[in-house]
Amino acid sequence: MHTPVTITGAGLGGLTLARVLHVHGIPVTVYEAESSPSARTQGGMLDIHDYNGQLALKAAGLMDEFHAIVIEGRQTMRLVEQDGTVLHEMADDGTGGRPEVQRGELRRILLDSLPAGTVRWGRKVSGIRALGEGRHEVTFADGGTVVTSLLVGADGAWSRVRPLLSDAVPEYAGTSFVETCLFDADTRHTGTAMVVGGGSMIAPSPGKEIFAHRESGDTLHAYVALSRPQDWFAALDFTDADADAAVARIAQEFEVWAPELTALITDADIPPVLRPHYALPAGHRWDRAPGATLLGDAVHLAAPNGEGANLAMLDGAELGEALAAHPDDIEAALTEYEQAMFARSTEAVTFEGTEVHGIDSENSTARTMLKMINEQG
Repeated sequence: MHTPVTITGAGLGGLTLARVLHVHGIPVTVYEAESSPSARTQGGMLDIHDYNGQLALKAAGLMDEFHAIVIEGRQTMRLVEQDGTVLHEMADDGTGGRPEVQRGELRRILLDSLPAGTVRWGRKVSGIRALGEGRHEVTFADGGTVVTSLLVGADGAWSRVRPLLSDAVPEYAGTSFVETCLFDADTRHTGTAMVVGGGSMIAPSPGKEIFAHRESGDTLHAYVALSRPQDWFAALDFTDADADAAVARIAQEFEVWAPELTALITDADIPPVLRPHYALPAGHRWDRAPGATLLGDAVHLAAPNGEGANLAMLDGAELGEALAAHPDDIEAALTEYEQAMFARSTEAVTFEGTEVHGIDSENSTARTMLKMINEQG
C-alpha cells in the first residue's frame, strides 16, 4: 500500500500533525504500536501554553474543544519550603496563559477530530528501508508493510525513524522521577491536600524535589525527583512485591521534610513508578534527508521542563501548515519546517535572579515555576 503521508506514533504531536493535514485536505495515516486508545493511562495534567501548545490547537481548529476540557482553578501554583511553609502562591484568576487539562482528554479531542481509520492501532514498526527519491518502506511487527512518500517520526525518545536522519541517541539526564498518586485526598490525606493547595505545588531542594498537582476531583498526582545515577535506582525493586522497600528508601532522602510532603511518597495509593529522564544532545539537528523528518521528543527530547508536549504539538502544527503551503514540493516544506523547529528546540531556558530563599534554581521544575513567578512580578 502507498500513502502520501505516514506518521509513526499517535501521541499529541503526531495527532496534531494528522489533524492539521486533515483540515487542509491532505491524506494521512498514523500507525501506533499500542493496541487501542485505552491501552494505557495517558499521564496526568498538562499546562497548555498560549505561545506554543495553544497556537497548535488554533491551527487544528480545536480551541472550543480545548476550552471545554480546561479544569478551572488548576493554574494556581504554590512554592513551599521543606517544612511545608508556603513561600509564594500564584492564584488562578482565569487570565493566565497556561490552562491545565488532563493529557488523556487532550488526546481524546485530537483523536475524535480525525476520520475513522486515520489511526491504525497495534501496528508496531519493526523496520524502515529507504527506497530512493524520498520514498520509504515501513515494515510492521505483524509482517505488513507500507510505502510512503513522506515518513514522519512522531514516535518519541526511542524513535525508529530517527536513525534514518541522525546518529544521536538519548542519554540519561542524571535525574529520575518516582511517580505516585493519592486518591480522595481531601478526606483521606487532608494535611497533604492542604499543603498542595488547589493547583500545583513544588517543594524544591538541591538534588531533589517533590512536585504535585491536583487533578480532576481530589486526586493528587506527585513526582518525586532525585538526582542520582541509574545504578542507584537499579538497586531498588519497584515491582509490587518489594515496592514498600523502594518507597522506604526514597523516603529516607526526604526524612527531615514535613510529613505532609513525604506522605506523597509513603501514603501513595498506587505502586511507585520509576521514570528516568533521558535527553538528546542540545542543538540536535541533521542535514536534509529526502522524504523523512521528525517531531517532538524524537527530535528534542529533554529532561522535564514543562515544554515537551507543547513543543511536540507546535512541531506537528507547523509541519502540517508547511506541507499545506507547499503541496507540490515536499522538500521545500520540510526545509521550512526543520529550520524553524531546529531554532526553537535549541533555545535554552535561562533565568535571571531566580534564587528564592536559597532554593536551587538548577532544579528543572523549580526553574519553570520561578520563571513564572518572575514573569508575574
